[in-house]
Amino acid sequence: MVGHRKETSKINQLFKELGYKPRERFNAFQVTRLIFNDLANARRVDIFLDVFEMCHKFDFKKRMELEPNTLPLADLLSTKLQIVEINEKDMKDILAMLLDHDISTEDGSDMINGGYISKLCSEDWGIYKTFTINLGKIPDYASRAGLDEAQKKIALDRAEKLKTMIEGAPKSMGWKMRATVGERRRWYELPEADKEVVDSAGPSSK
Repeated sequence: MVGHRKETSKINQLFKELGYKPRERFNAFQVTRLIFNDLANARRVDIFLDVFEMCHKFDFKKRMELEPNTLPLADLLSTKLQIVEINEKDMKDILAMLLDHDISTEDGSDMINGGYISKLCSEDWGIYKTFTINLGKIPDYASRAGLDEAQKKIALDRAEKLKTMIEGAPKSMGWKMRATVGERRRWYELPEADKEVVDSAGPSSK
C-alpha cells in the first residue's frame, strides 16, 4: 500500500484497530515505509509513505491524488517494471496489466500513461535500463503463459508501443552522462529479502 507521510499517525491507529501489530524496530527507524503484521493469520502489510523505494526510487506524493482509491496504472506498472531480479509472478502481473489496459499519453482510469513512464525513463538512465530489460522479456514470457494468439498479440503490441515511446522520449543531460558509464557501474539497488511474519516486539523476532 501507499500513503502520505503526514498521515503516519492515522495509519498506525487504523492498523491497530484492525488488529495488526507494527514491526516496531523497523518502523521506528523508517520515514518512508511501515510494516504491520497480522500474527493470527500470518499476514503482512507494507506501506510506502510518499516515496516508493526498492530497486529504484519513485515519488508518489502527488501521483496519489490522481485516483480516488489507488495509484494510477502507470505507477502500478512501474512498481513491477522496476524489479531487477524479476520473477514469474511479477512478469505475470505486468502481462495482466498490458492485456487489460492500452497505452496512452495521459492518465485515465482504464489507460496506462506511457508518456509519464517515458518521462521517468528519460530522466534516469537506471530506470530506463531496468524498464527496457523487463519489457524485452515479455515476448518470451507471453509465449509460455498459455495465452491464445489474440491475447499474445495484444500484450506484445502494447509492450512494443510502450518501449517505442520510452526510446523516443528526449533524454536529459543527466541521463546522457550516466549512459556513458553504462553497466560498468550498478544502476539499481537490491532490497533486503522480506522477513517472515513475526512479532517484532517479542522474543521470536529475527
